[in-house]
Amino acid sequence: MALASATAAAARRYIIGLGPLFPVAAHPAFIGPAGLFGCALAGLLAGALSAILTQAVYAAEDAFQRLPIHWMWWPAIGGLVVGIGGWMFPQALGVGYDVIADLLRGDIAGRVILGVLVVKSIIWSVSLGSGTSGGVLAPLLMMGGALGGVESWFLPAEGVGFWPLVSMGAILGGTMRSPLTGVVFSLELTHDVNMLLPLLVAATLAHAFTVLTLRRSILTEKIARRGYHVSREYGVDPLEILFVREVMRTSVVALPAGAPYETLRHSLHGDRARGGQRLYPVIGGRQELVGVVTRRDLQTLADTRPADSGAPLVTILQTRPIVAYPDESLRMIVYRMAETGRTRLPVVDREDRRVLGMIALTDLLKARALNLDAERRRERVLGAHITLPFGQRRRTA
Repeated sequence: MALASATAAAARRYIIGLGPLFPVAAHPAFIGPAGLFGCALAGLLAGALSAILTQAVYAAEDAFQRLPIHWMWWPAIGGLVVGIGGWMFPQALGVGYDVIADLLRGDIAGRVILGVLVVKSIIWSVSLGSGTSGGVLAPLLMMGGALGGVESWFLPAEGVGFWPLVSMGAILGGTMRSPLTGVVFSLELTHDVNMLLPLLVAATLAHAFTVLTLRRSILTEKIARRGYHVSREYGVDPLEILFVREVMRTSVVALPAGAPYETLRHSLHGDRARGGQRLYPVIGGRQELVGVVTRRDLQTLADTRPADSGAPLVTILQTRPIVAYPDESLRMIVYRMAETGRTRLPVVDREDRRVLGMIALTDLLKARALNLDAERRRERVLGAHITLPFGQRRRTA
């Protein structure tokens, strides 16, 4: 994708030149608190329009699915609606580059601005909902520019085409969930670097509005409806950022290497009363790990070994155990458990192999469960509603 973009940028010089696609008059480098507040309001309005458009597209899709006719007729009905809208308001048809240019130059009547905003929104939603071929980018720019044209009637005057350009970037950020793309796209179309700060404010707030009101963007909703899982945002594996020292159990039973039979039998009996431990570290004189024994082997030893035995652990001791270190991530421990088939590991110090505790698969699951609970408490999606004809109501939340 990066190489394709670079190739297109190089070829552009020989096809349409290096100038902006939509030339605009230079806007002020700083617009003051009133202008920034206006950008924030424009971002929220663009976010609201983004939510309405997203719901309208899929409300139209749901309405077509309820029709008692074969699906092959849906695009024909969608095309009929587009034709009626174009007959009533021709400026709403096509990709609308000429309309976008007029909006940025301020050379367009108020009636046309309202017509583009309303009619384009309706025919675009019905068109996509019916399965008729259609794009997203150019129509969003047209509707965003029309919204900005309406906003220029009551927001502070910051220059010709200022609010249409701000709303164009914001509508991309809100509808497509790509605020930085909206900012860069708008700057590339106009080459007006002074618009960076206004676009950043508006696009970010539009994105925030749709994130709080809709579970998915207009693009990912279609994929999710086909049954595919779509991640909303970049996420870090919690097992990568949690460490062994944070979840290991320090209250464990460790057995001395030279423990006599009676000591082992009493230790096993006392541990059974506390719920049982399935793997026991065996330590030397300096508390260092010399091996491990399983509870099953220890129980077998206690049942079969004569009471006058000396130090019976040597007969069942595993002298090369798989261990974990306190500074390792839980992700590394998961991989180690998967590779070795062991679900319980002693935790030892790297320097002197002193036993610090134990970590088991259940500890990793508890860490993951705590992280999921924290994510659920952090995430809050506000319900957004759209009322359909004939009293039907659709909720996206």
